[in-house]
Amino acid sequence: MSELRDTGARYELDEQGQTSWADYRKAGDRIFIDHVEAPEALRGTGAAGRLMAALSADIRAQGLKVTPICGYAAAWLRRSKEFGDLAR
Repeated sequence: MSELRDTGARYELDEQGQTSWADYRKAGDRIFIDHVEAPEALRGTGAAGRLMAALSADIRAQGLKVTPICGYAAAWLRRSKEFGDLAR
C-alpha cells in the first residue's frame, strides 16, 4: 500500500494499482469531507476504510476537526472508536 497523498483538495491512497480518494474543503480549523470513493475493483475490500483511517490520522495530526458531508464518511466516523471524536 502506498502513502496517503494530499493534493490540497483531495486525499488519495493507492492499492493494487488503483486509487481511492476523498474530496474535501478546508475552512478554518475544519475539514469538510464531500465525497469518498473507491474504484469498483476495490469495493468490499476495506479500501475506503483504510483511506478514512489514514486521512483521519492526518487531520488529527494537523489539529483539525471533521464535518462529513459524504454519507460514507459520516457513518465511518460514527463507528470509529479511534477517530469518531474528530467529528464532534
